[in-house]
Amino acid sequence: MRLSLATRIFLGYAAVLIAFGAVSLFAVTEMRKTQEEMRLVAQGYLHLSQIASDIEGYFTSQQREITRLPEEKNPEARRLSISLARQYFEKTMSSKLSDAQQRAREAAQLVSSESEAAFVREVSARLRGLEGSMDRYIEAREEAFKVLEITTPDPELAKDKVDRVIILQNQLTSAVRLLHASLETRILDRVAQAQARERLTGALIIALSVLAILVGLLATAVAARALRPVQTLIQGVSRVGRGDYSAQLGFEGQDEIAQLSREFDQMAKSLKEREAQLLQAERLAAMGRVAAQISHEVRNPLSSIGLNAEMIDELLQTAKFRTEAEAKEARELLAKVSREVDRLTEITEEYLRLARLPAPALKREDLNQVLRGVVDFSREELERSNVKVAEALSVDPVFAQADEGQLKQVLLNLVRNGREAMAEMGGGQLTLATRAQNGHVEIEVADTGPGLTAEATRRLFEPFFSTKPGGTGLGLSLSRQIVQAHGGRLEVEAAPHAGARFLITLPSAPKES
Repeated sequence: MRLSLATRIFLGYAAVLIAFGAVSLFAVTEMRKTQEEMRLVAQGYLHLSQIASDIEGYFTSQQREITRLPEEKNPEARRLSISLARQYFEKTMSSKLSDAQQRAREAAQLVSSESEAAFVREVSARLRGLEGSMDRYIEAREEAFKVLEITTPDPELAKDKVDRVIILQNQLTSAVRLLHASLETRILDRVAQAQARERLTGALIIALSVLAILVGLLATAVAARALRPVQTLIQGVSRVGRGDYSAQLGFEGQDEIAQLSREFDQMAKSLKEREAQLLQAERLAAMGRVAAQISHEVRNPLSSIGLNAEMIDELLQTAKFRTEAEAKEARELLAKVSREVDRLTEITEEYLRLARLPAPALKREDLNQVLRGVVDFSREELERSNVKVAEALSVDPVFAQADEGQLKQVLLNLVRNGREAMAEMGGGQLTLATRAQNGHVEIEVADTGPGLTAEATRRLFEPFFSTKPGGTGLGLSLSRQIVQAHGGRLEVEAAPHAGARFLITLPSAPKES
């Protein structure tokens, strides 16, 4: 089976990733094992060893105390020492043994092998044995204390009782020492094993890393060999980039490079055909930039002319003419100037909006409410043109992510175009509809005007193309640009003498959380 170029490269680098992944996994696994051992030593064995050492030291001090008691001649001092021993010894030893058992239970939760679990169980059993021996020791010690509390104790009896306590104490001390030694040995053994594992892990990581590097070099060599024809393809692309559309690669074969070269040859032919179209588009873009610049330069003089016209109009209100006809003619001429200034101002504003359209500020908007606002705003103009509005809005709210101001600008332009088209016929009906589809929403604006020819329908959204006398041809172009900035589409369906239907498609707004 012949593997594709992408598959070969993928398999090569997949092998590299697997090799380095194996190294990383091995390193992480070994580090985790070492960390578990160190945690067991630090949080388990070391604490138990410290407690055993404390118990051993405490027994030693208690042995000195009980050995000294028979020699104490002062009865009151002897009773005071006995009272202190009773008060603190049992509570202290019970606390230390309880703490040791708790540490043993915590260590049991940290073990990861059966041998460690067996050792922790052995430690727990020794601690329980110490608790049993401790009860016998306390009982014997209490018997000795009762004899020693007498003002003049029997020396022989006191000696026998104290000797028995010392024997039990020595047994306890030996058991504690054995436990302490066992814990210290285990700690040293665990540390030694961790060090050995660390050395072995380091060596294995180095060996596996070298192996992974070799696999990576091999995969790189295979990929470089497979991609060698790409250099020829780059040279062909460079020739096309310089305008030489005669570049033909002509690779033979069935792999991706050969298929790409054939597609490239076809692309070079297509680019030559489209170059003329691009030149035409560049001319139109340049015209748009020039028009925007001219509009910017014209705005200030137009504002000045409009202001002067208003001032002249105020002067005409008080001026004296020879006849009323002269006064009327002057006012009509001034009104024409004002109307032309307003028209030119509107045209320059359209040019500037087309050249500097701001990014939409998208919010969750109910399209039914937006359309009703547009209808209310245009109602007076529609009624004057004898245009009736038929609303076919969705029963449920239709939400979209939209800039309300820009969307109203688009809808007002469509409503105005429909009204003007139907006004030529003495009126008509404007239909507004909304509906929600799968993942998007639609707004329909349809009129019963004279319709559009096939040529007009095809060019309707081109800049500077207009079917209206005196139109700038910018309104619909700007409207489509706004809808596209919203991530939607603006389309038209029209036929001669059958009206026009504009359809706006926008992405649905996500549901509110």
